[in-house]
Amino acid sequence: MTNKKPNIVQQIWRFYINGFRNMSGWGRQVWLIIFIKLFIMFAILKVFFFPNFLKTNFETDQERSNYVLEILTEPKE
Repeated sequence: MTNKKPNIVQQIWRFYINGFRNMSGWGRQVWLIIFIKLFIMFAILKVFFFPNFLKTNFETDQERSNYVLEILTEPKE
């Protein structure tokens, strides 16, 4: 009979799962609010306020890469 020890990823996963299972109702509400805020910040705000500048202003990947290289290597005044 082999006694196989779970790897570190499984141990971490189980640690968090057990923590969420034993969490109070107040803690779950706080995490729900955090997830909703993260969704709003990364999904909704990106779509409406941060358009893809490179895709809309340049046709090819080569033009995009040249623009980025130029901006990154341009000396500051």
